[in-house]
Amino acid sequence: MEHRTILHSDMNSFYASVEMMLDPSLRGKPVAVCGSTENRHGIILAKSQLAKKAGVKTGMVNWEAKMKCPDLIMLHPQYDQYLKYSRLAREIYARYTDMIEPFGMDECWLDVTASRYQFGDGPKIADEIRTSCREELGLTVSVGVSFNKIFAKLGSDMKKPDATTVITEEDFREKVWPLHCSEMIYCGPATTRKLGMYGIRTIGDIARTDPAFLKRLLGVNGLDLWAFASGNDRSRVMHMDLVSPVKSVGHGITCSADLVTEEEVFRVMLELSQDVGHRLRVHELSACGVQIWIRGNDLSGCQFQCKLPVRTQLPSEIAAAGFGLFKERYKWNKKVRAVCIRAIDLVPEKTPEQLTMFDDATLRDKRERIQDAVESIRSRFGKRAVTYAILLGDLKMPDDGRDTVRMPGLMYQ
Repeated sequence: MEHRTILHSDMNSFYASVEMMLDPSLRGKPVAVCGSTENRHGIILAKSQLAKKAGVKTGMVNWEAKMKCPDLIMLHPQYDQYLKYSRLAREIYARYTDMIEPFGMDECWLDVTASRYQFGDGPKIADEIRTSCREELGLTVSVGVSFNKIFAKLGSDMKKPDATTVITEEDFREKVWPLHCSEMIYCGPATTRKLGMYGIRTIGDIARTDPAFLKRLLGVNGLDLWAFASGNDRSRVMHMDLVSPVKSVGHGITCSADLVTEEEVFRVMLELSQDVGHRLRVHELSACGVQIWIRGNDLSGCQFQCKLPVRTQLPSEIAAAGFGLFKERYKWNKKVRAVCIRAIDLVPEKTPEQLTMFDDATLRDKRERIQDAVESIRSRFGKRAVTYAILLGDLKMPDDGRDTVRMPGLMYQ
């Protein structure tokens, strides 16, 4: 079987690098992109290399970052610009292959196995990509080159910024196995703690552990980790035009101030549900269930879900079901900081459905025709052209474009 050549390209300090490229006066200074302290999102989202050297870390609260680095320049995020440059980087990748699998805005896997005959080996392609990104976009990338996706991603993390790291079948034991197991994708804090209780601390320790024991300890994920650590990852890089199957549709937000009443929670759920209902229509799906996730102001979270009596795309019904769950299950022992509502158990919208004698088909048809009209108006004049009266005024929801950003999901296997 032909040996694969997989690249993982990671754009260095992406948000901060875009800001410094757009404003050259920021170069050579410690820079961080962060949420607004006034709007309750005062944490570091990205930092420059100088800020990192001063001790600033992603996820650190703003005031703490400022204590670590008094000269730190804090900037609000410009998500439209980040999306633009993410797209431009992928256009560069597409010169070499159409097998491009995004993993968030700033990371992509590339399968260049078939491209080697035209463009040269993996390291040569990686170096050309780095040069193109630097010269054409003013941004740097670090690229890992390996024979599978797991080690390619590990490689892109080893040297930063603007570097190419190669991990081969011959040397991965020397380069990868001494690394702490938390360096490997899907080995998060909880998994790392479990493994540490049994003296399993490095990637090499995982590879040398009996896979049957890892399965008993971590379930099927234990077998995946063992395969990853052993160099046996065979997952494919997906085509750039792949549209992944929609299994659920949700929307969530961290509120700009704590929600302290049931009415405030309902208003946020209804606002979020409008986006959920719209996306269900776009995908021609209907929801048979609703799931909510609530985070308190102590950062603890809880999740509840329920079946719907009749499947739906209507935002009002999705919000009503979510709010009913909230009233029934949430104990109000803490104020609400963040809310997410999700449509689950999705089916094609034209799937036949057996109604009951208690269903009012005429009323449902009327509601759906009203929503059709609302969607038509919004498509022509914008999403705020028509809204519920209850949603007028302060919803305690930020409006800085963060809802346009899709963070990494699962790696395709």
